[in-house]
Amino acid sequence: MRTLIMCLSVLSIAPAMAQDAARGQHLFMADGCYECHGTVGQGGAAAPKLAPDPLPAEAIAHYIRHPAAVMPPYVETLVGDADVRDIQAYLASLPQPKPLNDIPLLAR
Repeated sequence: MRTLIMCLSVLSIAPAMAQDAARGQHLFMADGCYECHGTVGQGGAAAPKLAPDPLPAEAIAHYIRHPAAVMPPYVETLVGDADVRDIQAYLASLPQPKPLNDIPLLAR
């Protein structure tokens, strides 16, 4: 019986933990993340690279709520945990960049 209850508990939270990369991309753009991190999380002068190997969603949530640098804080009421999981899924869905040797201009 205890095992059944544990399984039902896990099943009941599974939909809440589902990740939606398409929604995450929309949030990444709508929340303005792209303005500093680039449209594909490539980073730049204003902010670090986030993709294609992003931090776990929990670490992202902690950092955006308590940033150490010039990034503004994003409180949970603005970017909820489900939003962070979807943004993390979007960043994780992005492909690895080409190796430098596969880019003719850089291979010289």
